[in-house]
Amino acid sequence: MNTTTIVLILAAIVTVSIILIVGSQMRERSRIERARRMTFQEDQYKRAHRLLDEIPGQYLTSELKLLLIKNMEEACQQLSALKSPLPIKQWLEEIRQLKNTVLENNDNRSPVKIDSPEKSNYVKELLQSLFKMIEGMHKTGKLDNSTAKKNLKYVLFLVHKTHADLHVFQARDYVRQNEIRKAIHAYHLASTEMGKSRDNPLAMKAVKSFRTRIKELEAMGPENDTRSGSQEGQSKLDKEWDTFLHDDEWKKKADYDD
Repeated sequence: MNTTTIVLILAAIVTVSIILIVGSQMRERSRIERARRMTFQEDQYKRAHRLLDEIPGQYLTSELKLLLIKNMEEACQQLSALKSPLPIKQWLEEIRQLKNTVLENNDNRSPVKIDSPEKSNYVKELLQSLFKMIEGMHKTGKLDNSTAKKNLKYVLFLVHKTHADLHVFQARDYVRQNEIRKAIHAYHLASTEMGKSRDNPLAMKAVKSFRTRIKELEAMGPENDTRSGSQEGQSKLDKEWDTFLHDDEWKKKADYDD
C-alpha cells in the first residue's frame, strides 16, 4: 500500500469522523431545543391553568377565562406537535369541556375574600402574571390591539380592586369593633385605590359609595348608637361591594376602548 493510498484512507476516516461528530452534535442540539420548547409550552399551559384556578372567581370575566383557555389550548397543540409524552389528549378534552362551560355561562367560580395583606399581595402577583400573559399574546399577534388594550386596562383595575378589597375588609372589622375613625381611614384608602382607575365607571361608582359611607360614619356623634347605626349602613355597603363585579348596568355602559 503506497503513501498516497494511506493518506487517502486516513483523510476518509477523518472526514467520516467529522461528519459523525457534527451529526451527533446537531442531533443533540435538536434534542435540547425540542426539550426546551416542550418545557416552555408546558410552563405556558401550567401558568394559564394556575391563573384560571387561583384568581378569585369574582375577578374573572368570561373573556378573561377564554383568553386563558386559548393559551392552554395553544400550548397543548404545540406540545402535541413536539410529540410530548404528557397526557395532551386528556388536557385538550378537559379544555374543550371547560370552554363549552364558559361559553354557556355555566362556569360559576366561588368568590374569594381578600382578608389579609398576604392574600392581597398573592392575588396581585397572579394578576400581574395575567397582565404579562396578555401582553405576550399581543406581541406575538395572538390578540389585536383593541382586545389587548381592553383586557389590560381591566386587569389593572383588578389590581387596584384587590387593594381596595383588603381595605374594605379591614373597615368592616373596625366597624364591628366600633373603631369608627380607623374604619373611616380604611374607606379613604379603598377610595384612593379605586380612584386610580378613573376611566372605569365601576371604579368611580365605588369611590362615590365609599365617600357616602365615610360621611355617614363622620356624622355619627358620641351620643348616637354608633354600633347599631354603623352596622345597618355597613350591611348595605357590604352587599353592594360583594356584588360589585356583577353589576349588569355597568357592564352595558363600560367601554375600555376609549
